[in-house]
Amino acid sequence: MPGLPPRISGAAHGLLTNLGVRVRTGARVSAVRADGVRLADGGFIPSELVVWAAGVKGPDVLKDLDLELSRSNQLVVLPTLQTTRDPDVFAIGDCAWCPREGHPAPVPPRAQAAHQQASHMVRQIRRKLRNRPLEPFVYRDFGSLVSFGEYSAVGNLMGFLAGKSMMIEGFFARMMYRSLYKMHERALHGAAWTALNSVARAMTRRTDPRVKLH
Repeated sequence: MPGLPPRISGAAHGLLTNLGVRVRTGARVSAVRADGVRLADGGFIPSELVVWAAGVKGPDVLKDLDLELSRSNQLVVLPTLQTTRDPDVFAIGDCAWCPREGHPAPVPPRAQAAHQQASHMVRQIRRKLRNRPLEPFVYRDFGSLVSFGEYSAVGNLMGFLAGKSMMIEGFFARMMYRSLYKMHERALHGAAWTALNSVARAMTRRTDPRVKLH
C-alpha cells in the first residue's frame, strides 16, 4: 500500500500476519507457472491458485487517441485536468495521470480523488464555455479505510481534530467503512434499492467470503 500512510500499511501488515498470511514486499514476479510463481531473485512460491492484482492501468482504447500517455497508459493532464495535447479534452479518475503540487507522485487513483476531480471538471467546463481562466485542481485527502471483511478494518481520518489525522481500527473502523459503503450505494442506486440490498445481504451473509481486500 505505497499510496497510504505508513501507520495504515503497517497496521494492515500486522492484521494479515495475525491471520497467517505471509507478506512479501519488494518481491518482483518474473513468471507465473501452473505450479506456482517464479520471482526475479530466483525464488519460487508453489501455488495452485494465483490472484494477480497489479494496480491501476488505463484502458487500451486510450492508445488509439493522439494524446500523451503515461507509463501506466493513463492520459497525462495539466493541473486544470485538460490533456496536454488538446485543451478541449478533459480526463479524470483512473484514466488520468494528474500532477500533484508538492508531491513527486501524481494524484492517487482513488475514489475520493475521482469524485473531487468530477466536481472540479464540471466547474472548469462552465468557466471555459464562458471564456474565463481555468483553475488548477487541488486534491484533498479525507483519509483512508482498509477493510478485512469480518476480521477487522484500519484507517485514518484526515483533519478530524485541529487539522490532524486520527488513526482508527477495529469495530469503529468497520462501522465507518460500512457506513461509507452504504452512502455510495445510496448515491448510485437510491435509498430503496440500498435498503433491499442490505436485507438480502443480511440473509445471505453466511455464503459471502469472509475476507474482502478493498
